[in-house]
Amino acid sequence: MLLPWLNPDLIEAGCDEAGRGCLAGAVYAAAVILPADYRNERLNDSKQISEKQRYILREEIEKEAVAWAVGVVSPQEIDEINILNASFLAMHRALDQLTVRPQHLLIDGNRFRAYRDIPHTTVIKGDGKYLSIAAASILAKTWRDDYMQQLHAEYPVYDWNKNKGYPTKKHRNSIAEYGTSPYHRRSYNLLGDSQLTLSFGNE
Repeated sequence: MLLPWLNPDLIEAGCDEAGRGCLAGAVYAAAVILPADYRNERLNDSKQISEKQRYILREEIEKEAVAWAVGVVSPQEIDEINILNASFLAMHRALDQLTVRPQHLLIDGNRFRAYRDIPHTTVIKGDGKYLSIAAASILAKTWRDDYMQQLHAEYPVYDWNKNKGYPTKKHRNSIAEYGTSPYHRRSYNLLGDSQLTLSFGNE
């Protein structure tokens, strides 16, 4: 059972991101403030539950949360500022949109750039420890998956409806064969350690 909060006397927002390790697409982050008495035994790290369950939980979270928001940083911005800074920026953009101001932030991971004057705590594997971070992981993952489904309709050769932009063999082979799309992260090692030749096509 995940913990409901770290600081029970404060308005606490959980934050998590999705898409850091992808070769293509934006990075998404979510910020979620849950009710103080919120309980949900099915809520867990988004990677630990099925796609169907993620979407059921997303609907519940968006309905029951005190406040929630999603922030997005584009592939072009990722290439300019690097993925770590882009992840922080996506979380900041989500926090900017919250309709309730949190008094403390719970951040998944071990690093974060302070947001305004709000204190924060980083939690390694926090999406498997705290409900608010798990809720944020669900929103970030499902919102990003929806976005990648849209991009797949535009560029079906990369199999984004299945790999969501992650570095699968099929994805990398398609990059080698068809070149890159405008959604690929040029600062990444798009072909991995293979001997394939990269061409910047489809521009």
